[in-house]
Amino acid sequence: MSKRLSWDAYFMEIAQLVATRSTCLRRKVGAVAVKDKRIIATGYNGAPENLKHCEEIGCLREKLKIPAGERQELCRGVHAEQNVIIQAAKLGANLNGATIYITHHPCFTCAKMLINAGIKKIVYKEGYPDEFAKEILKEAGIEVVKFEEGGQN
Repeated sequence: MSKRLSWDAYFMEIAQLVATRSTCLRRKVGAVAVKDKRIIATGYNGAPENLKHCEEIGCLREKLKIPAGERQELCRGVHAEQNVIIQAAKLGANLNGATIYITHHPCFTCAKMLINAGIKKIVYKEGYPDEFAKEILKEAGIEVVKFEEGGQN
């Protein structure tokens, strides 16, 4: 008999699949917003609609040798979490009280947006070098959980 995935493992697997659509040359990130065990929206990091992707024109951050976690405004890509919020808005879906599964811990800018979108819980798989993001999420009272293989529920 096969072992059934936990809900956390199921949604994290989906976030990892969504990340495969990413066009970022540095880090492939996927995100899935969930409410009542139903997917509301997904997002991955890449250029805005109808613009050329970094895969096609190169990475400005690489050219300028900008370290991870710094100067995010110098990036052509829209982050996965931002794309989740945008997709939900386009579809008229409410994220208030939702959980978001992300392949990587959010940056400071995305953390602020997730707070204002009403996300109540963040489950992430890999870290990200942004201490301000961790501080602001804690201050906002958002539950932040590092996903561990084997699932939680």
